Amino acid sequence: MPFEETKRAEIKDGKKIFEQISSYIGKDLLDRWYPLAVDKEHGGYFTDISCDWKILPVQHKMIVTQARYVWTASKAALMFGSDAYADAAKHGYDFLRNFMWDQKNGGFYQMRDYRGQVCDFLGFFDEKRTYGNAFAVYGLAALYELTHDWKVLDFAREGFKWIEDHACDRKQKGYFQFLAPDGTPFNASSSYKTKAYDDVELGYKDQNSSIHLLEAYTELYKVWPDSQLKQKLTDLLALIRDVITTKKGHMNLFFHNDWTPLSFRDVPKEIREKNYRLDHVSFGHDYETGFLMLEASHVLGLKDDTATLSTAKRMVDHAIENGWDKENGGFFDAGYYFAGDARCTIIQSTKNWWAQAEALNVLLLMARIFPDNKVYPEYFSRQWQYVDRYLLDHENGDWFEGGLDKEPHFKTGPKGHIWKCNYHTGRAMMNCMKMLAEDGFALTKEGKFRKLKEDSDEFISHWQNTARKIA
Repeated sequence: MPFEETKRAEIKDGKKIFEQISSYIGKDLLDRWYPLAVDKEHGGYFTDISCDWKILPVQHKMIVTQARYVWTASKAALMFGSDAYADAAKHGYDFLRNFMWDQKNGGFYQMRDYRGQVCDFLGFFDEKRTYGNAFAVYGLAALYELTHDWKVLDFAREGFKWIEDHACDRKQKGYFQFLAPDGTPFNASSSYKTKAYDDVELGYKDQNSSIHLLEAYTELYKVWPDSQLKQKLTDLLALIRDVITTKKGHMNLFFHNDWTPLSFRDVPKEIREKNYRLDHVSFGHDYETGFLMLEASHVLGLKDDTATLSTAKRMVDHAIENGWDKENGGFFDAGYYFAGDARCTIIQSTKNWWAQAEALNVLLLMARIFPDNKVYPEYFSRQWQYVDRYLLDHENGDWFEGGLDKEPHFKTGPKGHIWKCNYHTGRAMMNCMKMLAEDGFALTKEGKFRKLKEDSDEFISHWQNTARKIA
C-alpha cells in the first residue's frame, strides 16, 4: 500500500501539538545549543552548560556526547535545510579525527579533557568502550549523509572495522564493552586494571552497548550497504530481539559471556539494592529499543518481519502497563520483578528526560502503525501534556533533566553535561514533526522536510502492512 493511502490514527490535538513542537524545536532547543556549544578554540563541543546557558569553567569531552552533537546537528540540517546546523555538524569532525581517535592503536577514547588530551575524569584515562565507539560511528554516518564527503564515510568505516576487530565475541556472540588502550577486551581477572567508575559492570555483556551498536550500524547501513555490515546488523537485531528481550516484553540489562542473564532476585535486599544498576527493568530503554529494532529491520529490507514488530509492540505495551504514572503521567525510570511476583513493582519513581522524549517518538509511531488501537494515540497525547508541563523549560529553553513533579531541583540543574545534550530530545521532536505533519504542509515546507516526511510515511506504511499479518 503506498504511503498516501495509509490510515492515520486520530491524535487528540494533533495539529496543536505539531505546531507546539515545530515552534519549540528551533528557538528553544536546537538554536539554544548551536552555535553556543561549538568550541571554536579547542575544537569539538562544550559539554558542561548551566541552566541559563553559561559555559561552565570545567569541561570534559566524552566521545558519546561529542558524537551525539554531530548526529543531531546533521539531522537538523537535513530536515530544515539550515546552513548554521550544517556548519555545527561539520565542526565536530576534526576533533573526532584528531583528538578522540587513538592515532596509535585506533578506536575512540571514552574521555578527553577540554583540549582533547588525556584526563583522569571518572577514571577513564586512555580506555575505550564499545558503547562510545558505537556513537562515533553513528554520528559520522549522519554527517556523511549530510555532506557526502568521502573522508567522513571512510572514517565511519574505519570505526566499524575497529569495533569488529577488537570488541566482537566471535565465539559466544555479541560484543565486549570494556577495552584497554590497545583495544584488548578486559575483565576482572585480566592483568590490566581499570580505575573507571563503571567497573561494577566489568566482565559482563550488556543491553545498552548492544542496542546502540544496532542504532549505529543501522545509520551506517543507510549510507553504506556493505555485505559484512548487513550480516552484523542482522545478527544484532536477532540477539536483541530473541535473547536480550524477555517474553514479558522487557530487556535484561546485563549478562554473563554465554548470555545467561545477571539477576539478583534471590539475594538479600541490601545486595540487590547495591547492584541496582545491573538488574532492573528500564522502561525507557525498552521502548527506545522497540523503535531501534523497527528501524534496523526496515533498513535491512526484511519483509513481513512480524517477529520484530510483535516484540517491539510487546515492549511498548509492557511499559504502558507497568511503568506509566497514572497520577501525573510520564514513565517511571525503573521497576523490578521480585521473586514470586507476576507484576512489576516500581523501584525508581523519577522520570528522566531522555526516556520521556523517547516515549513521545515510540507512542506516536505505534499509533500510526496500529491506527485502530485507541491506546497509543491517547497515551501519546497524555505524554506530550506531561512533557509540556514538567520537562520543557519554557523560560530558558531545552528540557529539564528530570520531571519536575518528582525532582523539582532540576529547575536549576545544568542544561548540559557528559550524558545530556540534544540527541534524545532532538530526535524525538524531529520524528514527531514528520509523523504529525499534514501532507499539505509537507508539500510546501522549505528545505528537505518534504522528502523526509515521505520517507517517514513509507516507513509507517511498511510496518502497517506487516501489522496486518500479525495474528
